Amino acid sequence: MGLFQKKLQSDVKHAPLYTIGGQQTLLLVGLGNPGDAYNGTRHNAGFDCLDAFVRGHDEFSQWVTKKDLSCTITSGLFGSVKVIAIKPTTFMNDSGRAVKAVQTFYKIANSQTIVVHDELALPFGQIRTSIGGSSAGHNGIKSLIAHCGEDFGRVRIGIDNAQKPTGDTKDFVLKAFNSAEKSHLDALLRETESILVESIFQHKLSAETRSFIID
Repeated sequence: MGLFQKKLQSDVKHAPLYTIGGQQTLLLVGLGNPGDAYNGTRHNAGFDCLDAFVRGHDEFSQWVTKKDLSCTITSGLFGSVKVIAIKPTTFMNDSGRAVKAVQTFYKIANSQTIVVHDELALPFGQIRTSIGGSSAGHNGIKSLIAHCGEDFGRVRIGIDNAQKPTGDTKDFVLKAFNSAEKSHLDALLRETESILVESIFQHKLSAETRSFIID
């Protein structure tokens, strides 16, 4: 499977911190806002990355809406690992309620959970993986921490650029990527896919920073 391109670079900062427990189940969470009005916006980068990952792997079943779990959900078997992928149908600032409901129903711990989300603290063109930490002002992560605790895995998709205002960033994150950024979205999706594939088959999420070159 050709997941890496020559222009993608990996800069490993730390040794692996994350391992999937003996249950061999992994929960992937994409964060975003539901509804067509939010499609393609920076704040929905988590939805977009998870959608692309699921589309690219026949192991997954069709997405199904689970009202009692406040999410759309799919699952697939990757070797010995059952992978459950969800997109909360709550709005971003209530994402934790859906994630906690799924974790409780399937008996999944934070150590078996990876959340993919946009990150204002990182420039566009950079992806950082980590375990735990603060919300850094991200309302979706803030909700997850409130409901689930903070020690889950994170794939943080950088969305910062020179157009970001110094004050209120609400309008910025709810706008679509600009034309220059859109030309690199395929590379962004491929690099996120490679991170998720490695996490599944190596049973760990390494804390690292990856960048893809923007001309």
